[in-house]
Amino acid sequence: MTTSLILVRRIAARPTIVFDAFVTPEAILQWWSPDEGPVLETAVDLRVGGQFRVRFRTLDGKEHEGNGRYLEVERPRRIAMAWHWSHNGELDERGEKSHIEIDLREIDDGTELTFTHARLKTEASRASHEEGWTGALSKLSALFERQGDRHAS
Repeated sequence: MTTSLILVRRIAARPTIVFDAFVTPEAILQWWSPDEGPVLETAVDLRVGGQFRVRFRTLDGKEHEGNGRYLEVERPRRIAMAWHWSHNGELDERGEKSHIEIDLREIDDGTELTFTHARLKTEASRASHEEGWTGALSKLSALFERQGDRHAS
């Protein structure tokens, strides 16, 4: 049995801008880590079947690297990918990687982002991922709040 987590955020930017924040290396470097530690490198081959990789260092000094393969790319509405950590794989009982789905919906003040991480093996893994993704998505939201109205229109 596997478990999932779903996080919903309101982002003060258009869906195209939020989409680009998930797939543009320069943007990913600004927010894709669970705390204030730096994103060290990222690689994106944005096409179905293309590979994705991000490596970051948390404030405790540990480095983490996630890899994925794009399953769906529908700019500016949806991204889906297979995902695993380089150190433990996050494989489910069928040998499949976990899945991430990012759905973006335009709303009056920007974008409603629904982030789903499915096929996590354990409740402990789910809790750990929820903490990490909550931190990263909070940084993404704050990034657009700091940038102000230039992304909201």
